[in-house]
Amino acid sequence: MSQDYLKRISDDKLKLYLKAKGAVLIEGPKWCGKTRSAEELAGSVLYMQDPDSAAMNKVTAESKPSLLLEGATPRLLDEWQVAPELWNAVRFAVDQRRAVGQFILTGSVVPDRTDDMHTGTGRIGRMRMRTMSLYESGDSNGEISLRALFDGQTEVASRSSITIEQYAFLLNRGGWPAVAHETDERIALTVAADYVEAVANEDISKADDVAKDPDRVKALLRSISRNISSEARIATLVNDLATNDESLSQITVDNYIKALQKIFVIEDVPAWSAKLRSKTAIRTTAKRHFTDPSIATAALRATPQRLLSDFNTFGLLFESLCIRDLRIYAESIDGSIYHYRDKNGLEIDAIIQLTDGRWGAVEVKLGASEIDKACENLNKLKRVVDTERMNEPSFLMVLTGTEYAFQMQNGIFTIPLGCLKN
Repeated sequence: MSQDYLKRISDDKLKLYLKAKGAVLIEGPKWCGKTRSAEELAGSVLYMQDPDSAAMNKVTAESKPSLLLEGATPRLLDEWQVAPELWNAVRFAVDQRRAVGQFILTGSVVPDRTDDMHTGTGRIGRMRMRTMSLYESGDSNGEISLRALFDGQTEVASRSSITIEQYAFLLNRGGWPAVAHETDERIALTVAADYVEAVANEDISKADDVAKDPDRVKALLRSISRNISSEARIATLVNDLATNDESLSQITVDNYIKALQKIFVIEDVPAWSAKLRSKTAIRTTAKRHFTDPSIATAALRATPQRLLSDFNTFGLLFESLCIRDLRIYAESIDGSIYHYRDKNGLEIDAIIQLTDGRWGAVEVKLGASEIDKACENLNKLKRVVDTERMNEPSFLMVLTGTEYAFQMQNGIFTIPLGCLKN
């Protein structure tokens, strides 16, 4: 491993897939480190967007894609979606070679599927890569393990060194590897700002080859940012945008959102389908989130100083930061993130459910003043879930921006985000 390489939690999953599958597809937002991680394990590399060979690569992919697959394995095909013909070529080569670890494909856009495009099932493993968690960037001390909590650990004790002021900075910096260790605020904040500009001016239109108005894209990103960590429907966003653009329709906004999802800008949190003791209706609307909270701060131009003077917005963005990290940690232990809300108004910010059925519930609170309320909500959830048909929760947690990690007398864990890892 290169000395300058920042180790990622997803590295272990990539290594596992290369031992189990003929090829691996790494998807995720651009600038999150997909190519850099793949290069660490690649035997040879084809950069599809290399200006010196991009045109020839596309022509070759259309006429004889097998030529582009020649090289030491694992062969990295970076931004493969530039030439969709490579997908079937990789699938066919895997079948012919009958060997694992042949190819790594990286992509920042989900291409439209064609009728003749093979699913890749059984040959190509898929994995999502995101921006860096606080543990990966070295900001969290990682003394509390999510896996250990699921395995029954109850003795937890740690102290986070991250202050409220630093959380405001970390929200703006984001998890972009290029500035993972950057302390100069002026430099650290440039990546997220540049990312928003690139999305609005170029990337979103490339998602579906339909030109989009950059100003409308930026307005939509601001609207989603104002509604971050909420269940805002399309109609809510349209009404929010109507103040400055009455001509925007729900269809247009929906198309823009779908394009943002295709380039991994938006990653909403789905609702949890739990088995309850009563017939209480569970809300099914997803919660709005970006793949990284710095997208929201950049869209709103919410500097660390502004966040410190607006704790309502700060708290919602802190929840989004926690969701980003929980996603990364949970996925590494075969888990997924959901949220819970029922018709009685009970809301839980995050449900982590593993593929084996184990689950834990998490309420997010920036400060200590609302921890008691969070505990009350968590205990309510425990009472309404039918544990005769589902497992008992492995743990209940209040994830905070506070200093100390410990288990309270009620059995619920209070854990600072700055102490958590996978």
